[in-house]
Amino acid sequence: MGIKKEEYTFDKFGWTADNRYAFDFDLCSVSKGWAQVDTTQDASYFGTWANPKMLKIVCYCEGDTTIETASTAEEFKTLIDKMVKFYVEDGSWKGIDPGLDEKNIQAWVDLGLKSLLH
Repeated sequence: MGIKKEEYTFDKFGWTADNRYAFDFDLCSVSKGWAQVDTTQDASYFGTWANPKMLKIVCYCEGDTTIETASTAEEFKTLIDKMVKFYVEDGSWKGIDPGLDEKNIQAWVDLGLKSLLH
């Protein structure tokens, strides 16, 4: 089926997103199964989150949002591998933070991606 990519400007969601915190504390929160993809580039205007159950990656950058949705676990792992490779080569990779939620952690372990967690 392939990977679906959506791109939105900040006004698509009906609110003015002048920082990433709506994602951190609501849209892509740990309580909703999301994990933060930590990099040294993280700032109020930039952040990335991934959800291994929904097979989605969300990136917020200066008011714009990109959502990539995989149709299979293998496609999701490919997206994650590509993202990690980019951040490693860029020198900004830190790891994936699923919070202290055991179900979130286990979802990453089940995909064989435990080594990316920190």
